Amino acid sequence: MKCLVEVSNLFMRYHSLNGETDALVNVNFSVKKGEFFSIVGPSGCGKSTLLSLIAGLIIPSSGQVLIDGKPVLGTSEKVGYMLQKDYLFEWRNIFQNVLLGLEIRKKITEENKNYVLNLLDMYGLAEFKDKYPSQLSGGMRQRAALIRTLASKPEILLLDEAFSALDYQTRLSVADDIYSIIKRENKTAILVTHDIAESISLSDRVMVLSKRPGSVKSIHNIALSVDKKSTLSSREAPEFREYFNKIWKELDVYV
Repeated sequence: MKCLVEVSNLFMRYHSLNGETDALVNVNFSVKKGEFFSIVGPSGCGKSTLLSLIAGLIIPSSGQVLIDGKPVLGTSEKVGYMLQKDYLFEWRNIFQNVLLGLEIRKKITEENKNYVLNLLDMYGLAEFKDKYPSQLSGGMRQRAALIRTLASKPEILLLDEAFSALDYQTRLSVADDIYSIIKRENKTAILVTHDIAESISLSDRVMVLSKRPGSVKSIHNIALSVDKKSTLSSREAPEFREYFNKIWKELDVYV
């Protein structure tokens, strides 16, 4: 399968009045088209920095990121970024919120509006399109945030702790919803999470980063004997505990 994202010899060093701080050191990995890839590691190891580099929001100190074989030199329409908070504007209704990215890019067309309406209908938010964020549950808000990200038709979705602001029960449900949407829309996803169980239950592969400065400790191919992958069914697979224990032992501190 074709590699859509390639990270080669990546270093990231921050400069401050106190000197230089290494955030990432010699990071190498690739993500295949259509893959769900997770990144776990200790707090402060550079997970979110790595997503920012892939998104083209910051430039590496050395090394490179390739998307579809081309160097990342800035932001790209091929990449959508979904953060921990939904960042829906309370003064805009849901339809206006999910159109925001297209509005910023000056791509509000009838075709794109119909595409967004279809997404809202497909994923259970059509009847709430005229409601405001405060009238929606946390899970519905996250689905709206995902649809806003999907509206610009990115090939790659970057999910930075995208479920961690939710309570545990809602988190499991929303993670399943978003996983299903990503797979149905045939997107490539890279998830940063502190939750080892979440990473195993959703992912095709899980990469473990070391403590800062972050470097790749291991990459695990996740093969679970379940008929249909979900956050709950994956946890019941006989292989789940083995993956969990391996990843837990590789982490230097609690994640």
